Amino acid sequence: MKEELYLVGRILKPKGLKGEVKILPVTDFPESFLERKAFYIGVTERDAVRRMVLSAVMRKGFAYLLFSGIDTREKAEAIAGNMVYVNADALIPLSPGRAYLHELRGLKVLNESGEEVGVVHDVLRMPAHEVYEIKCVSRMVLVPAIEEFVKEIVIDKGYMVLKRFEEFL
Repeated sequence: MKEELYLVGRILKPKGLKGEVKILPVTDFPESFLERKAFYIGVTERDAVRRMVLSAVMRKGFAYLLFSGIDTREKAEAIAGNMVYVNADALIPLSPGRAYLHELRGLKVLNESGEEVGVVHDVLRMPAHEVYEIKCVSRMVLVPAIEEFVKEIVIDKGYMVLKRFEEFL
């Protein structure tokens, strides 16, 4: 069984003639692109292949990386659109009160009375803040991921408690 990988970026396009690629980071830690020595590159995490980093630069919010085995513009064009992943060992430890998206997906959602009302299906990034997409019995419900509605998140026990959940039904 292949190890679980976590999305950290998307390859946008080649830069130059020697195989360097422009990457859009999708992480709260874009500077980590400068420190990591290897990434997994693929259309999906199932087909991702490990590539060593030969050089890395950050410019205007984008990462520019040169990978081993990608040494021409044509090879760089072939991986444009691919996703960039890391394994669990490469995840940066988070401060208390923060969680990775993969830790939130699948959490049971409880109302303030302790009744299970759904499961976190996804976390959507919106202009103002993130939104929890919660799968309820009959439909999906969107709840802003802000203190006004989130009473408690307990990752190690697998649940979150939402305030005023009934307002979203």
